[in-house]
Amino acid sequence: MAEHRRGANLPSIGGFNRTVVLDAVRRSPDGLSRVELAARTGLSAQTVSNVTRFLIEAGMIAESGTIVSGRGKPRTILRLEPGSRYAVGVHVDPAVVTYVLLDLAGNVVAQTTTSTPTADDPSGVIRTIATAVDRLVTDADVDVDAVLGIGIASPGPIDVDAGIVVDPPFLPRWRDVPLRDAVAEATGYPVLLEKDVTAAAVGEMFLAGESSARNFAFVYFGTGFGVGLVVDHEPVRGVGSNAGDAGHIMVEQGALAGTPEGSGSRGEVGATVAPERLVQIAADRGLQLGDRSDVEAVDRAWDVLAAAIEAGDETAVALAAETGAVMGHAVVLIVNLLDMDRVVFGGPFWSRIASAALPAARAAIVGSPLLVPKHPIAVVESDRGSDVAAVGAACLVLDAALSPRASGLLIRR
Repeated sequence: MAEHRRGANLPSIGGFNRTVVLDAVRRSPDGLSRVELAARTGLSAQTVSNVTRFLIEAGMIAESGTIVSGRGKPRTILRLEPGSRYAVGVHVDPAVVTYVLLDLAGNVVAQTTTSTPTADDPSGVIRTIATAVDRLVTDADVDVDAVLGIGIASPGPIDVDAGIVVDPPFLPRWRDVPLRDAVAEATGYPVLLEKDVTAAAVGEMFLAGESSARNFAFVYFGTGFGVGLVVDHEPVRGVGSNAGDAGHIMVEQGALAGTPEGSGSRGEVGATVAPERLVQIAADRGLQLGDRSDVEAVDRAWDVLAAAIEAGDETAVALAAETGAVMGHAVVLIVNLLDMDRVVFGGPFWSRIASAALPAARAAIVGSPLLVPKHPIAVVESDRGSDVAAVGAACLVLDAALSPRASGLLIRR
């Protein structure tokens, strides 16, 4: 399967200056002239000329028209060639594994899903993922050599150095699965492993480009509840790259305390808004969403909930609003702790209740008596959809390959 491909080390575009120029072009949808590139990057005109020649020959940027400015000669505009390179994103969720193929500009050009295989057979897990990735690339008619690599977003905890999924609570049989190296060996592509909430935050930041907020919290609602953090344009990963486990924050549960009337008792936010639990609460209120026997059943029930919200069912709308409010109460503590001015909600379970949950979450945050910051707080929904973690995982590859890092200035012998 992998004999015709590269090894497992993420490829470099070829030096710091090249990534600086490519990143500047990527962030300018209307393109840049060589003179503008020199001014924006601080590189000499000769260096910009040499670098752009390389990137044009590599097919990553292209000359696209000219502009006349002042009395000087017309300037040639350089634009990104999105279809020149691609990245694969994989999101391992307890219910499904989602796969996306992104072009160099971060556009989703292909997407597919498979059922999440049991980790009782680790080789079966790798086969499933590797086969799905191969099919994704092949069906999109993309040259395998144009694929920079694969990013995998997984529930934590993970061992990022070893590339191992350790023991996620919602994947009880996934214990010490060597996902990174095994997928790299099976596919021949370089592979990066990241915690799902961090991947989602990276995707939000990377795709926003110049308009990306400098500091924000990404509230991720999937099978579990977590928060990805970006501080000063850098994702907060923590010592073991497992930052973001916010499910144990204590909140007022309100009507979700266990009965329709509620008692205002306190509980952990993650347990309070667990999709499986909310399906049962819906049933207690007379809204039958289906059974909750396993993760696939809960996922199907959530589709029914989404349809009920869309139809204006009062019980469904109220349940979604209460869920958003509980999350908002938890996020206030994070906004206070880090003095954030932006909160982004997203994730596979969030996107299906967002129409009712987002206004409630926003009201809970900005109207909280506990809120300390006096500046405005933007509370928005990610526009990456339910595939946000998979898209973010692919963005990890694009970011690693394309974004300049100071380490690139080191002399390599």
